[in-house]
Amino acid sequence: MIIDYTYILVIIGALLCMVASANVNGTYKRYAGLYNSRGLRAEDVAQMILSNAGIFDVRIERIQGNLTDHYSPREKVLRLSDSVYGSASVAAIGVAAHECGHAIQHQKGYVPITIRNAIVPLVNFGSNAAWPVIVLGAVINNGILVNVGIILFSFAVLFQLITLPVEFNASGRALKILKGQNILQGRELSGARKVLGAAAMTYVASMVAILLQLLRLLMIFGRRDRD
Repeated sequence: MIIDYTYILVIIGALLCMVASANVNGTYKRYAGLYNSRGLRAEDVAQMILSNAGIFDVRIERIQGNLTDHYSPREKVLRLSDSVYGSASVAAIGVAAHECGHAIQHQKGYVPITIRNAIVPLVNFGSNAAWPVIVLGAVINNGILVNVGIILFSFAVLFQLITLPVEFNASGRALKILKGQNILQGRELSGARKVLGAAAMTYVASMVAILLQLLRLLMIFGRRDRD
């Protein structure tokens, strides 16, 4: 029986993602019980931030789910999840402000988000095609095909790499705005910072996990080539 010890890299990546996810959910829940002193709801804060940034063509919508919040630059829609929309908690306001950060990035032509949006079709193709190409190459013992599959997989790694500055920058903008416009202060601002910090770690964990998967592929097929 042959044991593939490289699989431990996948397990490590999965554990990191699970820990990061549990941390962000726990942190959000903790600060979902702390409400801002001005009584502002998340969607009100989002509208305020967008208006103050001179952005009047972005709609704010409610979307089902928990922490499924996102900004769609193509549709120019900022979607807030059930756990955020309608909430006056500092956790919800932090998340809403973060998504506004993405809208502001789009408005200002922030380079990393421009690159990320541009490569989405390539990343989607690479993600869907990578494993079939790798498996086919392995089955017919075609090293060139395997290498093509690994390159396709690398597109997803590139996407995660570009995502990191995009997400950290959006959180930085959000916190600066929340403080500068006196939306949150003191403990409230600290709570929002902790929520966004925990959320940022999920992207770091995803980056590490996918890098470990790439390393595993290189180890497996690099060893095959030497053999």
